Amino acid sequence: MVMKTFRGKLVDGGQDRISLHTNNGSVGYMIKKFELMAERPMQIDSEHIVQIFSVQQSNIPTGTTVYVDFNDQTLLAAANLTNETTGQQFPINMVTIFDNMIFNQDIFVTHTDVLGAGGINYYIELEQVKLDLNENTVATLKDIRNIASQ
Repeated sequence: MVMKTFRGKLVDGGQDRISLHTNNGSVGYMIKKFELMAERPMQIDSEHIVQIFSVQQSNIPTGTTVYVDFNDQTLLAAANLTNETTGQQFPINMVTIFDNMIFNQDIFVTHTDVLGAGGINYYIELEQVKLDLNENTVATLKDIRNIASQ
């Protein structure tokens, strides 16, 4: 089992492309780990929403409410990191959800800081999977369908 790791930092409204495509599409990937760390970990009253999509997003909101839509076929993962003050305590809450879907094209990581304009660090582990011709065809057709629906 080959694991590939990616890490980066996104500003509010930012988007990173993680290049995974190959010429023949015979290598697929599955998300195994998706973690977040605020640029300023002790910053209070922050809420970061980071999503991973199979297609590039044309509009990433900044400093506003973001809706996570699990009906979106292009959404591969979503994570929410909040740090709110309650008295003197600083409880940090992180929720991460990802699909066990296999993909063989580039993925796109987006970030919105709902309560401010801070940055976020992300870490992604992908398991590399060898695809046979049928799996390759299915993954490629899903990507084409998702791009066409945008």
